[in-house]
Amino acid sequence: MRHGDKINNLSRTASHRKALLSNLACELISHKRIVTTLAKAKALRTYIEPLITKGKENTTHQRRVVFSYLQDKEAVTELFSTIAEKIGGRPGGYTRIIKLGIRQGDNAEMGLIELVDFNEIYGKGKTEAKEPAKKTRRSRTTKKAGDAKAEDAKSEDKAAE
Repeated sequence: MRHGDKINNLSRTASHRKALLSNLACELISHKRIVTTLAKAKALRTYIEPLITKGKENTTHQRRVVFSYLQDKEAVTELFSTIAEKIGGRPGGYTRIIKLGIRQGDNAEMGLIELVDFNEIYGKGKTEAKEPAKKTRRSRTTKKAGDAKAEDAKSEDKAAE
């Protein structure tokens, strides 16, 4: 039974899966979009989004952590320079998966996974890095039922005038 097992094993051993996701992540970083099977794209999303978040903070430690996942110096450099400056203000959701239909040979569902900020068709295109989004804390309104009725009565009186 696989109760609570959230990882998609992709019918591979742990070492094969790690190598596959690392290679897919490096290709996504270098090409900004890749076409692969839908299952691999969904597994890649959970693999690469934390790495992109780490790419926002350009420290030696974060570079070493990301390099331990990717094992590719060029991909790490690209992630911490080009990609990090584009996604600086985005609080998450760095990738988009678009379903493409089925593959002719084996009927596998195909999908295109891309970095959201690098698509000029959907987004604004080439814009400057936004400031990080402000984190707000919202509290519940403390309006009572009687207060709401009083406000409705006031607005009706003003409308009547």
